[in-house]
Amino acid sequence: MKRIAVLTSGGDAPGMNAAIRAVVRAAIFAGMEVFGVKRGYTGLIQGDIIPLPLGSVGDIIHRGGTILYTARSDEFRTEEGQAKALAQLQKFEIDGLIVIGGDGTFCGATKLAAKGIKTIGIPGTIDNDIPGTEFTIGFDTAINTVIDCIDKIRDTATSHERTYVVEVMGRNAGDIALWAGVAGGAESILIPEEPFHLAEIISRLNRGVERGKKHSIILIAEGVGNGVEVAKVIEEESGLETRVTILGHVQRGGSPTAFDRVLASRMGVKAVELILEGASNQMVAVRNGKPIGVPFTVAFTEKHTPDLTLYPLTEQLSI
Repeated sequence: MKRIAVLTSGGDAPGMNAAIRAVVRAAIFAGMEVFGVKRGYTGLIQGDIIPLPLGSVGDIIHRGGTILYTARSDEFRTEEGQAKALAQLQKFEIDGLIVIGGDGTFCGATKLAAKGIKTIGIPGTIDNDIPGTEFTIGFDTAINTVIDCIDKIRDTATSHERTYVVEVMGRNAGDIALWAGVAGGAESILIPEEPFHLAEIISRLNRGVERGKKHSIILIAEGVGNGVEVAKVIEEESGLETRVTILGHVQRGGSPTAFDRVLASRMGVKAVELILEGASNQMVAVRNGKPIGVPFTVAFTEKHTPDLTLYPLTEQLSI
């Protein structure tokens, strides 16, 4: 293994740059050359591939986003597109490819692995929805961003004695809402993995008002439904003035937390170790706090479930 490449694909996540840095420096430390592929599989098809010497990844560990940029590629889903990508890897004499992203990114890597390219994936997504790993790069930063927003919203909610519905990202997973809701002291958390009844939530709000509570925060994962519609029902049924904040893509940006920087660094080094061992068609996962290699099939066949032991805490702590 003399030359490897690294790319980022799909949605960006804080900590991707820290992972790129770790891959580049660990590979160079092991005596390999490293190349960066710009704009994911789109750049791979187009041959937008550049050398990444040691100094190219200096001063990026603290930066959000990805210096390699990211994109989604419909062309790569085709046999023709995959053939073009393979030809580019052969042209640059690249022996292995490390991809950073989510399940769509990993799906693309399996296509190249089937064509003889050694591929290793690093899970990078704020949604934390990749089966087989306890945490994904960017998740911790995202929930800290949400908590910071909740703290600010609580100030104005208290001043105006209002109920606020805060909608967060996560696709079909409730991890962001669940963790941020517990950490932010939300009165109710709505996630796709647990059934809920608005009547119970409204009853809880009314009990809070009766004991003199001046405001309430309700966190809703985007996979549950529309926060505006939920807020409308709450206001109509409870009579409480209710506002909505949809946080959106602010959750993807910002400097990664210390946890995400360390996680990305450990995963990047582990990915290089797996490549050197001759592994392929695997992703780096964190289990019991340690990075290991597991087959990509885990990400495709197993079901992701958030830590639902956190869910009952809200009901107990928001009485």
